[in-house]
Amino acid sequence: MEFADEYRTLNRAVGLCIVAMANGKVDFFNDTGGYGFISTDDADDDVFFHMEDVGGEDLTEGTEVEFDIEQAPKGPRATNVVRQ
Repeated sequence: MEFADEYRTLNRAVGLCIVAMANGKVDFFNDTGGYGFISTDDADDDVFFHMEDVGGEDLTEGTEVEFDIEQAPKGPRATNVVRQ
């Protein structure tokens, strides 16, 4: 088994599967709740994110970002979010 296969198997075992590295733009941000959604051509729907996956100052609507997409129990979630 190759490393990549082992990595995907491990992610499935914990309920998360990394789908892709993506680029997008913050479409909505709730500063009170610390969460929002990113629009991207790399997913069918907007991708949820939480500020715990960003670090630093709050994102604002329209900010361009790069991120990983993981399939979480409630749908796609952005992790490792970095401002561009």
